[in-house]
Amino acid sequence: MSLLNAALSVRENAYVPYSRFKVGAAIRARSGTVYQGCNVENVAYPQGTCAEAGAIAAMIAGGDTEIIEVFVVADAPAPCPPCGGCRQKLAEFAGADVPVTMATTDGQTLTMTMAQLLPGAFSPDHMSRA
Repeated sequence: MSLLNAALSVRENAYVPYSRFKVGAAIRARSGTVYQGCNVENVAYPQGTCAEAGAIAAMIAGGDTEIIEVFVVADAPAPCPPCGGCRQKLAEFAGADVPVTMATTDGQTLTMTMAQLLPGAFSPDHMSRA
């Protein structure tokens, strides 16, 4: 399954009664398995879940821990990047060179690496005590 088709199809399942802003995400793990996630809102806004976080949770539940490619799609006027929190979540499982493609539902795309999306990412190295 292509990441584009996976992200587009799961986007349709998004639960967005408040914002009406559907987002779909698909990630490919090192194993080759594609995991999907969509945003799920809650009336208490901070309690919602982003599409990228949902895809990561599915990946972990599936037994994989390494992302090699990311695709995010939203019905927006321009390719929509992951929020700051999701950038950090993606960086936990994706190397600096992992491509992240952001797309609109009308076919516009923008691809950046994780390092470009989150320069200076917080990492386990910041926690080591030499």
